[in-house]
Amino acid sequence: MTPADRDAVAVSIVVPVRNEAENVAPLIAEIIGALDGRWNYEIIYVNDGSTDATAERLTDLMKRHRQLRQLQHTASSGQSAAVRSGVRAARGAIVATLDGDGQNNPVFLPDLIAAVENGGGRIGLAAGQRVGRKDTGFKKLQSRIANGVRKAILKDGTRDTGCGLKAFPREVFLSMPYFDGLHRFLPALVRREGFEIAYVDVIDRPRHSGVSNYGFFDRLWIGIMDLAGVWWLIRRKKPTPVATEVS
Repeated sequence: MTPADRDAVAVSIVVPVRNEAENVAPLIAEIIGALDGRWNYEIIYVNDGSTDATAERLTDLMKRHRQLRQLQHTASSGQSAAVRSGVRAARGAIVATLDGDGQNNPVFLPDLIAAVENGGGRIGLAAGQRVGRKDTGFKKLQSRIANGVRKAILKDGTRDTGCGLKAFPREVFLSMPYFDGLHRFLPALVRREGFEIAYVDVIDRPRHSGVSNYGFFDRLWIGIMDLAGVWWLIRRKKPTPVATEVS
C-alpha cells in the first residue's frame, strides 16, 4: 500500500484471529469480493497470539494483497483487546469488524458500512443480528440466556450483541471506556453517548474449519462483573453541560 493509498483509506476492516490458519485465505478473498469497487479500504488482521501457521499464511497473503495488514500480539489477550488494537491502528474513519472463523459472511459488510456512512453522524453503531444461527444447541442456549439477562438489565434494545459483524465510526469506538469484553456491550455504551444504532439482519453460517478459540465458560464470571460495571456507567451518566465562552 503506497502512502497515497494510506491517506485515502475510507474503511478499515478489522478481523481478530487466533489459530485460524485454514480460514485466513478464503475469508480474505470474500472480504475483497464484497468491498472491491465500493470503498478504498484496508483489511487489518490482528493475530492474537496464534501458535499455528496463521502468521505465515497472512505474511504470504500480504505479498498478493496490498490492502492487507497484520498486527501481532505476542500472547493471546482476548477478542476485545484484538479488536481495540485493530481499531487503534485503523486508517479509515469507519471501521467494520467480523470474526475470523468464517461464520460471519462478508457479503453483509457493505450494508453495515453504508448504514454508518449514511447516518448523518447520528449512527454510532451498525450491528449485525444473526438469523439461522449454525452454532450447537447448547451454544445457542447460552447466547439466549446471556442476551436475555443483558437486555433486561441494560435495556439496550439489541437482541444479539455477540455477532462479530459490526461497523462504527472509529472515533466513537475509541471514546468508549475500554475493558475486556467491551465488544459485547457496545450497543449499551453507544446509546449512553447519545448515538443511534442501526440493525442489519445477517445470515449465520458454519465456520470454515477448526474449533472456536474464544470460549464461553472462560469469560462467564468476568462477563457478569462487566455487566454490573456497564450498568453502573449508564446509571452514572449525566448530561454534558453547555459551556459558553465569555469574552
